[in-house]
Amino acid sequence: MPGEQRNAPRTRREVLAAAARALIEQGPNVSLDAVAKEAGVSKGGLLHHFRSKQALIAGLIEEWFDHYDATVTRLLEPEDTPGRWTRAHIRATFEPQDLWSHPSVVTALLGVPELQQRMDVAATRWRQQTDSDGLHPQRADLISRALDGVTLADLLWRDQESDEERSRTRDLLLKLTEQAGPLV
Repeated sequence: MPGEQRNAPRTRREVLAAAARALIEQGPNVSLDAVAKEAGVSKGGLLHHFRSKQALIAGLIEEWFDHYDATVTRLLEPEDTPGRWTRAHIRATFEPQDLWSHPSVVTALLGVPELQQRMDVAATRWRQQTDSDGLHPQRADLISRALDGVTLADLLWRDQESDEERSRTRDLLLKLTEQAGPLV
């Protein structure tokens, strides 16, 4: 509508979602022009929110982590039972693929230095959540490493595992949270 003010945070999120879609469609060498077109904004409008392609990629990284954290929070059980954070992380890892977990988006972010810095911060926070979760450290560590493997397998061997196999793996990891003691 003429004269309608755009909502800057909403426009920023829309540009990030458009960038993710463009990465999926065109790969990691996608241009800012293509992102602007996908977002329905001018290149100048895109540059208003992200001054460079590197800033846009950094925004994608931030959005990627925010999305995962929001998913974990959404899946967190309300009661204060041992393993609740770990179960939320398991369920978040096995959530159906969406825009932010699409392998093309994740793969495009892997070579960006900001990703490792942000990953270190997030991994420390996630580790604190699971370490204070009431599960034996051995149990929590095994589950955490298994989730890392599931994530890596999703990137490297897309669609190689059936939904039934994924469900069995998820259920096994969830079962490991039913007891708080050591595994052996």
